[in-house]
Amino acid sequence: MKFVRSLAALGSTVLAASAIAGTAVGATAASPSQTQLAGTAPPPAALTHPEGAVAASSTVSFDLVLALTNPSGAATIAQEVSTPGSALYHHYLTDAQWVVQYAPTQAEVNAAEAWLTSQGFTLGTVPSTRLFVPATGTAQQVEAAFSTTLGYYLLNGETVQMAAGALSIPSSLSGVVSGTVGINQYFATPDLADNPGGQASATPGQEPAPPAGFRNPQPCSAYWGQLKDTTDSGSLYAPYTSPLPYDICGYTPAQLRGAYGLSAVSNSDNGSGVAIAIVDAYDSPTILSDAQKYFFSNDPANPLKSSQFTDMPPASVDQEAVCGGSGWFAEQALDVESSHSMAPGAHIIFVGAQDCFDNNLLAALQTAIMSGASVVSDSWGDTLGDLLTDAATKTAFDDTFLVADATGVSVLFSSGDFGDNFAVSGIAAPDYPASSPFITAVGGTSLEVSKSDTRSAEYGWSTGRQVLCASTTTNCGSATSPAGALAYQVGGGGGTSYYYTQPYYQAGVVPPALALRNQALFGPVPLRVEPDISMDADAQTGMLIGLTQTFPTGVHYSQFKEGGTSLASPLLAGVIADTDEVAGVSEGFLNPTLYQAYTEHPGAFRDIVPPVNPNATAVIRVDYANTINAGNGYVVSLRVITYEGPETYCDGTGNCATRNVTLTTAPGFDAITGLGSVSSSFVNTIAKF
Repeated sequence: MKFVRSLAALGSTVLAASAIAGTAVGATAASPSQTQLAGTAPPPAALTHPEGAVAASSTVSFDLVLALTNPSGAATIAQEVSTPGSALYHHYLTDAQWVVQYAPTQAEVNAAEAWLTSQGFTLGTVPSTRLFVPATGTAQQVEAAFSTTLGYYLLNGETVQMAAGALSIPSSLSGVVSGTVGINQYFATPDLADNPGGQASATPGQEPAPPAGFRNPQPCSAYWGQLKDTTDSGSLYAPYTSPLPYDICGYTPAQLRGAYGLSAVSNSDNGSGVAIAIVDAYDSPTILSDAQKYFFSNDPANPLKSSQFTDMPPASVDQEAVCGGSGWFAEQALDVESSHSMAPGAHIIFVGAQDCFDNNLLAALQTAIMSGASVVSDSWGDTLGDLLTDAATKTAFDDTFLVADATGVSVLFSSGDFGDNFAVSGIAAPDYPASSPFITAVGGTSLEVSKSDTRSAEYGWSTGRQVLCASTTTNCGSATSPAGALAYQVGGGGGTSYYYTQPYYQAGVVPPALALRNQALFGPVPLRVEPDISMDADAQTGMLIGLTQTFPTGVHYSQFKEGGTSLASPLLAGVIADTDEVAGVSEGFLNPTLYQAYTEHPGAFRDIVPPVNPNATAVIRVDYANTINAGNGYVVSLRVITYEGPETYCDGTGNCATRNVTLTTAPGFDAITGLGSVSSSFVNTIAKF
């Protein structure tokens, strides 16, 4: 199977996205025969809630990460082949050429394997990039080998394993080993705005059962503004304009293509000859059949043929309880169905990870990048990871991104669904890998699609929710005051990095107020700001998806609307696949081209600005109280679009902090949508670079 990406070249110049290194704490002094691994100590903020020691017999799986042979050269070639105007622009290395020039040597792999074996670890399969050696052992073996102590800590609401300080290795491996992934545990969550009914029970070691059922009731609109709430009193949701429209039942593929100027797709601009890889945890056994049923019902002219789909499931699965196992199935359906909607001719490669922990997602990501795909979409991330994920883990992922950048693979990551994360953590920090300067971070918008399948408006995604009533009917009757208070609920992720300096492509485009937001800590040093670009993500303007679910009456296929930056990333992946076909070459690492196109051809982007009348940008949403039927009545709520009011974090002990939402839209590059959304001229403009 051969797809569009295969040109060879060489190059120079270093990518200006260096790390602001964190300080290791709690490290045990290494013996003269040992060397401490910089960056392997968890950030102090990750160790603030200890939960006890790790049992000596506990199983620990991790990657021993090897250093690049020429890291500056790897950054150089990534920049040269990705930057318009460079003599090497779009002249990519092959995978084999990259390995020869920049990967760790086979001798270094052998040395690392020999040491791990001497420590009693069982080894896994080394990827073709030779970037890491997978290993498994007991906690006792890890503590002895790396001169550390393992403990459990509460992080982002889950108990995870962390080392007490920096890890140590034999001095003979100094310069060979750069760190580990998996000894400090970080787990990713899917960026879904609406979770379906919940996780189904799972048998350890087996793929999860289909998730608990979820349905959206009527009333809801087939297109923006079709139905209005004329049954409730306008005073119930004052000062918002009465009558407000009902939210969307779920946009179909034709509506989304029409809104983004792709309605006239043909074999010359529908992604034909291009492959999109999707990386998620686990692998739904019905992922293809669900998608085929979906397109048969909602877009029959563009079926997903079995010949257009390659499934690469994990060899085994685990951690279903921690990872919310079956909750990933909705993510998978959304990713496959939305990317095919935007690029009906593209081939889709689904790569399932063993679980949601970083070491196994890294392995799946490596597989996706080396799969022959031109675009890799990742709708997941470590919450607050820019601040909490250790430097060695970031290096392992960033080195993998450099492989993609040099070989012509566009890597996309959703930016997250909780704004700057203050409301869920009390800390304002971006997710990782979205904050990496070596990938494209995709933020979220609220998209209004007209009756004629055109874009009537698009705003920054920031949702405020207010429960109007819990009712036996789909309206609140004679009620004139809401049952709950208006509060921030969800919104497109983004923010200013604490770890990465400003990459060269953002200079002169990102406003200083955003790039210097953390100058109280770092001085007047411009930093990386994400997202880079955005597409539809708001669940109130979300996509209709199809998924096999578990209902009281049995397991069967059903449809419901879904959103989140989990939608935005695969939507953009489809658009980039179309662009690759039109260009006749993979666009590769997108950001240098996107930012230059923004300055030279701003019409290729849709600038996302605040609404003229904020009180008119709200909808009424009706949900089943029990998620599947009217047996327990309905919940009627107001959903405010482009919410910019207060958000509150409470730590569970009665201590709460409140402040206004910080991610808002503005003319030009802004903190919630980046460069904005794609216009109808985006594909042809980017393809001409």
